[in-house]
Amino acid sequence: MNHFYKSRVFSIMIHILLGLLILLVLLKIRPIWLGIYHFLLEILAPFIIAMIISYVLNPVVSLLNARKVPRTVAVLLIYAVFIVSTTVILMNLIPMFINQLNEFNEHIPQLEMKAQGVVDTMNSMQFVPDTIRTGINQSLMKLENGVSHAISKYIDGIGSTINMIFIAFIVPFLAFYMLKDFQLIEKTVLATVPKAKRKQVYKLLMDIDTALGNYIRGQFLVCVIIGILAYLGYWLVGMPYALLLACLVAVFNIIPYLGPFFGAAPALIMASTISFKMVLMVAVVNAVCQILEGNVISPQVVGRSLKMHPLLIIFALLAGGEIAGVIGLILAVPLFAVIKVIVQHVFQYYVHRRTT
Repeated sequence: MNHFYKSRVFSIMIHILLGLLILLVLLKIRPIWLGIYHFLLEILAPFIIAMIISYVLNPVVSLLNARKVPRTVAVLLIYAVFIVSTTVILMNLIPMFINQLNEFNEHIPQLEMKAQGVVDTMNSMQFVPDTIRTGINQSLMKLENGVSHAISKYIDGIGSTINMIFIAFIVPFLAFYMLKDFQLIEKTVLATVPKAKRKQVYKLLMDIDTALGNYIRGQFLVCVIIGILAYLGYWLVGMPYALLLACLVAVFNIIPYLGPFFGAAPALIMASTISFKMVLMVAVVNAVCQILEGNVISPQVVGRSLKMHPLLIIFALLAGGEIAGVIGLILAVPLFAVIKVIVQHVFQYYVHRRTT
């Protein structure tokens, strides 16, 4: 029995139980820290967005800096190229996007009529049980109420537009200083650490930087590629509002494993109002996109940089979604990766202390 208590299996079980206990405590005190979370999110949101942008652009800045280009000039040069290219792309895409959005808004009544027709047809079928028909009607009513609530909430939240504009204005400046003073920030952080521990902390920061940087840059590129593939697929099968729906696929693809299902849902719902054949074609397009992502794109672009088992990723997503909703789903994996790196370094530190 004593051998079991000293075994690795027992140690893993204790760590899992402690993790579940911490999660349970967090859920119990959720009303207390949820207010703090929303307050901090309002403050930290610009810094988080700026950090993501700096992670995406930092390799290019470092490459130019290595070629004797001053870091400030390199950042300004990248900003100029980024602004010009983004402006050109948006000038071409925004009119198309707005046009599709307006067309979709005009066709909502027709889509409602088609959906109601499908429900009426199912109601007239005798072989469909009453419980199923009732469930479908209740689901449609919930969907309609949910859409109405979302629209009302959006209208009520128009007052926060000024804050969003301020964030959009301040983020480029924050990203600029993060990119320009990346090495200075690193040195400042290390200066607060005792000299005896500085080497270990530097290694920890580098490992966190590598894990986060690879994940953020890789996910950004994967989302862009998946969005383009989805748009081409929807366009080829003749799906209306291809650009609008492909943008949703790209955005939801940020969420690992669960994101593709959320991204495909709007297109499948839209296709169901057209024909069963369109539903099949849209399903095939999304399936092909996900097969390519899982077997070709992600392994090549992101690789196995996080070195995390899928079960751990799913656990992180469930915990993040329960604690912080959609934002929790997006941030769960990178935060879990950072925690994993820290735990590994702490474990190695104590193992090294015991052996020396």
